[in-house]
Amino acid sequence: MAGVSAAAALEARQRDPRAAIEMGRAALRAARASGDGEEASAAERAIGLAWRELHDFDAALRHLRRSVRLAERAGSTRAAALARMSLAFVLSTTGRHAQALRAINEALPHLRGADAGSGRMQRGLVLHYLCRYDEALREYNGAIEIVRRFGERLVEARALNNRGLLRAYTGGLRAADEDFDRAAVLYRDLDQALAVADVRWNAGISASRAGDVPRALTMFAEAEREYRRLAVPRPALLINRLELLVSVPLLEEARAAADRAVEELGGDLVLARSEALFYRARVALLEGDLDRAVTMAVAARKGFRREKRDVWAEGARHVELRAAYLSGQRTRALVTALTKVASRLDALGWRMAGLEARVDAALVARDLGDRSRAVAELTTAGAARRGGPAAHRVQGWYAEALRRDLLGNARGAQIALRRGLALLDEYRVSLGATELRALSGAQGAALAAEGLRTAVAGGRAGRVLSWAEAWRAGALRMTPARPPEDSGLADALAELRAVTADLEAASTAGRPTAALRQRQVRGEQRVRELTRRTGGGGAVFKPPAVDELAHALGTSALVEYVDHEGALLAVVVAGGRASLHRLGPLDGALRELRLLRFALHRLVTLPEHLDRTSVRAGAEHAARLLQNRLLEPLRRRLDDRPLVLAPTGRLGGLPWSALPACRGRAVTVVPSATVWLRAANSTVTSHDRAVLAAGPRLPAAPTEITAIASLTRSASVLVGSAATVDAVASAMDGAPLAHVAAHGSFRADNPLFSALELADGPLTVYDLERLRTPPARVVLSACDSGLSAVRPGDELMGFTAALLGLGTRTLVAPVIPVPAEVTTPLMVDLHRRLGDGQPPSVALAGAQRAHHEDGDAAFAASAGFLCFGA
Repeated sequence: MAGVSAAAALEARQRDPRAAIEMGRAALRAARASGDGEEASAAERAIGLAWRELHDFDAALRHLRRSVRLAERAGSTRAAALARMSLAFVLSTTGRHAQALRAINEALPHLRGADAGSGRMQRGLVLHYLCRYDEALREYNGAIEIVRRFGERLVEARALNNRGLLRAYTGGLRAADEDFDRAAVLYRDLDQALAVADVRWNAGISASRAGDVPRALTMFAEAEREYRRLAVPRPALLINRLELLVSVPLLEEARAAADRAVEELGGDLVLARSEALFYRARVALLEGDLDRAVTMAVAARKGFRREKRDVWAEGARHVELRAAYLSGQRTRALVTALTKVASRLDALGWRMAGLEARVDAALVARDLGDRSRAVAELTTAGAARRGGPAAHRVQGWYAEALRRDLLGNARGAQIALRRGLALLDEYRVSLGATELRALSGAQGAALAAEGLRTAVAGGRAGRVLSWAEAWRAGALRMTPARPPEDSGLADALAELRAVTADLEAASTAGRPTAALRQRQVRGEQRVRELTRRTGGGGAVFKPPAVDELAHALGTSALVEYVDHEGALLAVVVAGGRASLHRLGPLDGALRELRLLRFALHRLVTLPEHLDRTSVRAGAEHAARLLQNRLLEPLRRRLDDRPLVLAPTGRLGGLPWSALPACRGRAVTVVPSATVWLRAANSTVTSHDRAVLAAGPRLPAAPTEITAIASLTRSASVLVGSAATVDAVASAMDGAPLAHVAAHGSFRADNPLFSALELADGPLTVYDLERLRTPPARVVLSACDSGLSAVRPGDELMGFTAALLGLGTRTLVAPVIPVPAEVTTPLMVDLHRRLGDGQPPSVALAGAQRAHHEDGDAAFAASAGFLCFGA
């Protein structure tokens, strides 16, 4: 590297920091040989800044301090000032803000021309870290103006990137994106690949703050790929992803990421560690773990105070105060503290946190009887409904609804709540990915709960049903969005199948599996990331009115079960009218449900030589208890009508066919009345063409498929090695009927990876979401394949939700483990009845009744199947 200059090393540090270090060392050797102290100072400065890019902050500080000493020894005030300027940059990065500010203030008087622009940019960055945002913005603006006069495009790009990030955090999102776009162009022209990745990451932060989750995920993923290519560590970037995960909220993933960040970040990354503690506190708050939330928030606040980051400290204080509110604390001191924090957060640019704190203050004041204080705070918060990101406007409509209610305008309050939920629906549609749509429903909890509370207090069944439907299974009311064909998802799923097959083989053979499990985790994360970038759009189906439902039901009866503050309610729509019924605590039904599921599971898994009498008696007892709680109080309204049951999510795994009143009765189970009506209004399909597939390691499956094939006029039969995921999915696309007999697995931790085992690996929910046209009717003869994970808002995730959301009219599947050799006669009988023209719920009920006394295992297995949809 003979002839390499320190200036070249400085220019290369954001393109290739490792190369910049070698260039700097070469320049340093040459400077020492020639006795050029100023050049030696510049070389040490280049090396220090390159080590900063590689996150070795000790090395960076060591070389930058050497740079200062060498410049002073050489008598170069300019070189010393430049070295102090860079030293301030690294000191700020490591949380030493007071030292950083002294260093930059000492440097600035000795900088002229373009150097002064660089100095002002660096002073802006120190003030930015200190949350002195107005001062920081003035310094960035001044720096950009100076360096443009001198044509210093590299410094201009850095200043624009920094200013864009400042604007992203203080609400100037459009201006932030303009800064990022200009900075990216400059960096590309200057061949600064690492800097381009940094800009892309910052643009992801801006998108996240604007609520554009798919774009944020795309920006983060593109930046991460570049960091990996350049082999440049960015551990602190965990924090920005955490912010995005919490905003959706993707709580399980956020919790794991926060715990990892708290454990890994420390030492010179003190700023990132404090932020990790803050987001871990936010996650705990959302999960209802108030003690942990307070512990983490207090630790975060202490860190922010040490680092002199006031806005972050106020954010942590807000978490503490919100935990106090949620724990039931109601004092005037809490009102005052919440109002003070709200004002501080507003002033510092954290508008969403400020909104939440102000609404909490109003609610505490309302509960204390201070109506005027509550109205004043809600009036301020309600102004947010007029503009800004969707989350701000939703919170603004919630505040406005509360204000109108306090002023006696009940009708206006209802209108405001519905406006807020409609706005949230628009936002959720834009997210595209099923997972994001389902989990973002949590953002509407407060609005839906307030609307339901007033409806229940009014006692009108139609209103209660309307509010229950307004939030329930909202993701299934939206037109599905599918990932583009060139997204790489198909390759990612194929690779995941291969890894899963290797893992299964290694596990069976007793070989080590740790490395394969890590590959599986990485593969699953890759699939999730690709699907989350799916663009949104489409329609939202509105909840139906009682009259519309009654007309569609005909002689059937709809029962929608509602969880209201721990009490179980039922709305019955039958005979042209709706009625409201109170069924007691939900906990009692959940306890009885656990007993029934346990007993049925025992019946199908107990060895044949063991006596099942007591287990069968236990199952019958639990079934009668559930019937007495859930159906008996409604008996006069239901008569012997066919039933459409919409259970609240926590009752979703109930095998209704085991209840005495449901045996031999046509019963359809749906996530919501809206989803049922959509399915009921879809085209009824014929039974003349079927896709029949059997998975491996299930001896009874090919027999089942062969028997069913003899009952259909035209069947595409896929068994053995022919039953691959691609072949089965391709055949299912647009088919009138699909039947899959296979091993099934339900993933409670990640329900979209619930799977049917086929010849080359698992067919997951993600595979089904790639279908252009789902089968009209689907029968899954696979353990637990009818189960769904439940998220806030009774959002369901699993095969049932995926197929009904895509447009499948009817799904027949079990909600308990079912042995194939016992269920085959039931499945064959079901298809015989479907071929005779019976509706699916009637056909299933008839088949279950016919096989009810085939033995205890057959009773349990047949009772486990439900008809979902229409």
